[in-house]
Amino acid sequence: MKEIIKTEKAPAAIGPYSQAVRVGNTLYVSGQIPIDSETGNIEGCIKCQTKQSLTNIKNILEAAGLTMANVVKTTVLL
Repeated sequence: MKEIIKTEKAPAAIGPYSQAVRVGNTLYVSGQIPIDSETGNIEGCIKCQTKQSLTNIKNILEAAGLTMANVVKTTVLL
């Protein structure tokens, strides 16, 4: 059975997908861009934008009851 994970602490999905989906014991998190969920803006240098993208992922993981320590695999596209 699958469970859709959603949080207001990360940008809403733009399109027909979810922020994350849990299937069994595995959580699949959608790719994140550096949108600040509070302002709706992309701001700062590449270092700031990278940090924001990772913060968005962290917030989605927390909504699922997980942490960054639970991440097994990730792909980063620059």
